Amino acid sequence: MSAKLIEKSGFKAVQCSGYSFSIAAGYKKEIDVTLEENIEWTRRIVESVDVPVMADAEDGYGGLEELIETVDKFIDVGIAGLNLEDQIPDGKSKLSIIDEDLMVQKIILARETAEAEGNHDFIINGRTDALRSTENREEGLEIAIDRANQYIEAGADLTFVTYAATLDEVKKIVKEVKGPVSIAAGQPYNIKEFSIEDLKKCGVARISLPTLLIYSSLQGIKNSLEHLKDDKLQKFDESGLLYPNNELLKLLD
Repeated sequence: MSAKLIEKSGFKAVQCSGYSFSIAAGYKKEIDVTLEENIEWTRRIVESVDVPVMADAEDGYGGLEELIETVDKFIDVGIAGLNLEDQIPDGKSKLSIIDEDLMVQKIILARETAEAEGNHDFIINGRTDALRSTENREEGLEIAIDRANQYIEAGADLTFVTYAATLDEVKKIVKEVKGPVSIAAGQPYNIKEFSIEDLKKCGVARISLPTLLIYSSLQGIKNSLEHLKDDKLQKFDESGLLYPNNELLKLLD
């Protein structure tokens, strides 16, 4: 339903989120989402809208051999492209990233797999979590920028540098990365630091808003339950939140 609302609201593409998938499924961790579940939920989203859909392929669900099968399966459900990340999905609190050469090989292989399928317009978004992999912020930023450039050179169409916390960091990333950059906004660590318009002015090619819709949906459900528990049905209905109008339902047709 959120994918339909995204399309009806005028956005030109939908990005799937593995983390949001895990929340929607009630899982404790993102790594609990299996490849098969990810593929199936992504397929449903693709079939529900006419705009391009980007999949969240995590780390490719394994090594180089597994990556080929992963990319093939996502292509089969009709996605326009996918995110491929360099963090190690082990569920531990301390984030770690794979060797940069291995990540480069994954991107090269993902591109070759798409080309072999005849999908020459396939979009690969090379994500790096290097900025959060070290306690030294400046060092992490340099590593992230270096990796981003390597991913672009290896065949990624754009690169997603996660955990940018200030506008100065964003400007440095955009300036030094030799290709289109995606930045996450609306996060607890940066929501007060820059706006979407700030990022557009900086030359950010794509703005990611991870978990925004799933969290706002959950908050809406929580608010509704609190009104019900406090027996505020009449007040709730007067607010227009309980039964908005048929316009919302029309958006889902």
